[in-house]
Amino acid sequence: MRQLADWESKKTELENLGCTIYAISVDNFEQAQTVAATGVTFPIAYGCTKERAETIGAWWGNHPQHGDHIQPTEFLLRKGGLVLGSMYASGPVGRMSPSEVSSLIYNREKRPTSA
Repeated sequence: MRQLADWESKKTELENLGCTIYAISVDNFEQAQTVAATGVTFPIAYGCTKERAETIGAWWGNHPQHGDHIQPTEFLLRKGGLVLGSMYASGPVGRMSPSEVSSLIYNREKRPTSA
């Protein structure tokens, strides 16, 4: 849940760069509502299945304490759906941070476009 709070803390900055944040989870509706009640204001999809996770290439794991779950999978999409960056994890290490995403977008927008 800390990761979602980190994204929430950068939401306004990312929105100012033209970004929208979305999350997806294997949680059921009640669990998603509990997360939203912590102050997360961006949309959280719930009920992700193994089959749906496979459509985006995410790894599916079985944790001894948490059961079946989707491993962290993140995408940075440009308008129109062009993938600017992606991260697929097989565990809790290596996630994109909101600050890194903000920096990437800001620096990309400052680059001159080719004619």
